[in-house]
Amino acid sequence: MSTPPYPYAPPPPPPPANSSLKTALAAGAIVASLAANGFLLYQVHDLRNDTAHNREIMQNEIDTIKENTTVTTASQRKTAEELREELENRSRQSLQAASQAKREALTYTEEQTKRLADEQQKSSQQLTSSIKDVGQKADAANARVSDVNNDVAGVKTDLASTKTDLNQTKSDLKKVSGDLGVTSGFVATNGKEIEELRRRGERNIVEFSLKKQKNMQRVGDISLRLEKSDQKKNKFTMVLIADDKTVEKKDRNVNEPLQFYVAKSLYEVVVNSVGKDQITGYLSTPKYQNR
Repeated sequence: MSTPPYPYAPPPPPPPANSSLKTALAAGAIVASLAANGFLLYQVHDLRNDTAHNREIMQNEIDTIKENTTVTTASQRKTAEELREELENRSRQSLQAASQAKREALTYTEEQTKRLADEQQKSSQQLTSSIKDVGQKADAANARVSDVNNDVAGVKTDLASTKTDLNQTKSDLKKVSGDLGVTSGFVATNGKEIEELRRRGERNIVEFSLKKQKNMQRVGDISLRLEKSDQKKNKFTMVLIADDKTVEKKDRNVNEPLQFYVAKSLYEVVVNSVGKDQITGYLSTPKYQNR
């Protein structure tokens, strides 16, 4: 009896009762794993294809960029050369302009120096002449000052005389009753006294000169007309219209206040001189009207 090539092994024990279920689950897991591996292999294949396509696109873009960079670099190099040439040209032009400006500045400086020297010489001559003129004018001014002093003394004398005349005029002003029997204020008999009345400011003074005529003449806020005048006797007759009333002053004397009322305010007409068909005088009215 021959010896078997392998040692004897007893047969495996019979599978348990649930072994077929486990086998089915294992087989399912294997199938799912195979399916998943297959799907992953498909995804890897697509990813490789996409990667290759993207690599090709990127390579094309890189080539394009290289070409553009080459063109741009050449353009920039050309532009740089042009700028360098322009800079050199401008530098040469600037040097030429600077040289020309320097020459012109030197020429101008020489001309101005000569001109200033000439002007200084002329100024010196004019100064000498002016000093002489000032001396002569000073002598003339001193003589004029002396004349002015004499004139001032004369003016002072005239002023003193004027003050004397003014004081005399003030003293000559008198208060006279008018033809209505009212003594209202001072009566002036000449031009100086009229000016004194006006200076006092107590009443409004309006001077007039009337010639014999048919029409009324406006004086202040009234109207006057000369009817007749007697130069030898210094008498006259006039008609006046005031406050819509007509009044005749007949055969009146020089420097006699002719009185009448306008809106309850006393007016006065004084005739200072009587000529042939002409009289002169003034109208005196109150500063403020009585209403």
